[in-house]
Amino acid sequence: MALATAKSLPMALQIGGGGGFRSLMRRKPVDSDRARAEGQQLAKELNILELVAIGVGSTIGAGVYVLVGTVAREHAGPALAVSFLIAGIAAALSAFCYAELASRCPSAGSAYHYSYICIGEGVAWLIGWSLVLEYTLGGSAVARGISPNLALCFGGPDSLPWILARHQLPWFDVIVDPCAAALVLAVTALLCLGIKESSFVQAIVTIMNACVMLFVIIAGCYIGFQIGWEGYKVTDGYFPYGVNGVLAGSATVFFAYIGFDTVASTAEEVKNPQRDLPLGIGAALSICCLLYMMVAVVIVGIVPYFAMDPDTPISSAFAKHGMQWAMYVVTSGAVLALCSTLMGSLLPQPRILMTMARDGLLPSFFSDVNKHTQVPVKGTIVAGICAAALAFFMDVSQLAGMVSVGTLLAFTIVAVSILILRYVPPEEVPLSSSRRESMGLNQEYDEEKGRDPLGDDICDTSQIKDLIATEAMKDPLLEKQHKGKMDEMKRRKIAAFSIGSVCLGVLVLTASASATWLPFLPLCIGCIVGGVLLIPGLVVLCCIDQDDGRHSFGHSGGFMCPFVPFLPVVCILINTYLLINLGGDAWIRVGIWLLIGVLVYIFYGRTRSSLVDVVYVPVAKTDLRRSSSGFMS
Repeated sequence: MALATAKSLPMALQIGGGGGFRSLMRRKPVDSDRARAEGQQLAKELNILELVAIGVGSTIGAGVYVLVGTVAREHAGPALAVSFLIAGIAAALSAFCYAELASRCPSAGSAYHYSYICIGEGVAWLIGWSLVLEYTLGGSAVARGISPNLALCFGGPDSLPWILARHQLPWFDVIVDPCAAALVLAVTALLCLGIKESSFVQAIVTIMNACVMLFVIIAGCYIGFQIGWEGYKVTDGYFPYGVNGVLAGSATVFFAYIGFDTVASTAEEVKNPQRDLPLGIGAALSICCLLYMMVAVVIVGIVPYFAMDPDTPISSAFAKHGMQWAMYVVTSGAVLALCSTLMGSLLPQPRILMTMARDGLLPSFFSDVNKHTQVPVKGTIVAGICAAALAFFMDVSQLAGMVSVGTLLAFTIVAVSILILRYVPPEEVPLSSSRRESMGLNQEYDEEKGRDPLGDDICDTSQIKDLIATEAMKDPLLEKQHKGKMDEMKRRKIAAFSIGSVCLGVLVLTASASATWLPFLPLCIGCIVGGVLLIPGLVVLCCIDQDDGRHSFGHSGGFMCPFVPFLPVVCILINTYLLINLGGDAWIRVGIWLLIGVLVYIFYGRTRSSLVDVVYVPVAKTDLRRSSSGFMS
């Protein structure tokens, strides 16, 4: 029986190098064996404290020093802290999903790596391509925001030295920013020194920024108790704009939490990823949420929300109470926050490029890891030069929506990956030619391929399954096992269909709810259709069992995302709603970038992927092959 089953094994092999739609569905293994074989491993230097510093530093930017005034005046009023809390909870949903995948698949690449493992090469390419754009534009935008704040520390908008000040080029409608470009290049040089050195500097900058925020909280509390917290005594009450205003404020401040995913991009450089990555992500997000809420509570308490300065709410709040000197402290905090965010924006991009190059989708130039510093120096330099050029020549503030598109797309795909991991995890292992030779599969596969009457390079999956089922049914002892296998295949089909129904329902529901320009009847019909697709799919996922293969997928023993499938589905719903409401201009620009990415993939990555020459072997069959070989010998 074992011999017969072993002989049928080659028929269960699938070549992964097919063209067209099949290439989009290729999925890679959890670990990067190619990187280990070529000695391209990154240095494992990071511990939990450094991960927290990276997460907090990448998340807390100067936006909090501005968002406080804008959101309080226009949306939340005194309930600003509630908006920050709701946004923090929404961000935590994505953080839970990231934490599980980061601990199970601790390799560089973040959302690109996870989607390549769980969904397929096509989606992974688009996510990686959009993340490249996100980190480039994000770093450039942050750098352009440093010089005006730095000028305030020197005494005014035009107080920077001439060599660092902004200038308008003659005959061109372009304002260059040498200070921004210089800061990007300086951070690039720091990142090239090594992950230990750059994380140490970021930790120092983050601690200094946290001290500034603690000063705001302590000094604000002192003023608040002196004046009796007059900001909470307004006649409009605690919710002047109602619950809808608080929720609208949450959607705005949600983007103040973007950045914790930088921790996941360093997964390959963490000493104990199964323990430290989930703790680092969770601790960083919790610290950011707590600091945001405390600052919000204090500022709206010492100045009525309608009297806040929308541009400089914190420094003007202290100035109104006779503390003009505090403006310099707050401005220095904004500069420190921007510098820390700049490091957090430039850190992940070369690692994304490195992982894509390892997989063959980009030139191998980006996968080189320096032997001395053990960081991808070439990719870091290229990414830094591109970001510095953008920061020097272009005001990218109008392109900020493109950064949000990349982040929210990544958040959404990570949540979908959790559903796939739990209900329909990959059942096949891609084997390269060298690994096939070590398992003795090449010769048998070639013989079986030679007997193929059609001469196809790719075996039909349905025929393979039918053959395996027929072989199993020939032996009465395997009838019960065969029935269980068929039941499991049915469960996986139902689960896959339900996940697709949930995703489609979320898209239809959020698109309909956001189309306020539609007449009432079509809007209601769209929402009903979306609900009909979403709710039954979610109910089915709650009723059926999760796949047993989830326990052995990747590195076991790490963090497990709670409340599946509810938590990932809510995460998908929130992120999709925010994506749709980002605006048409941002989507047009991102669409052009993604179209360029599609062309790059078609003419380069598709044919050079490291999965072109692999053979997919069912996990159970490889185990059986090993046991059968031992039995036969």
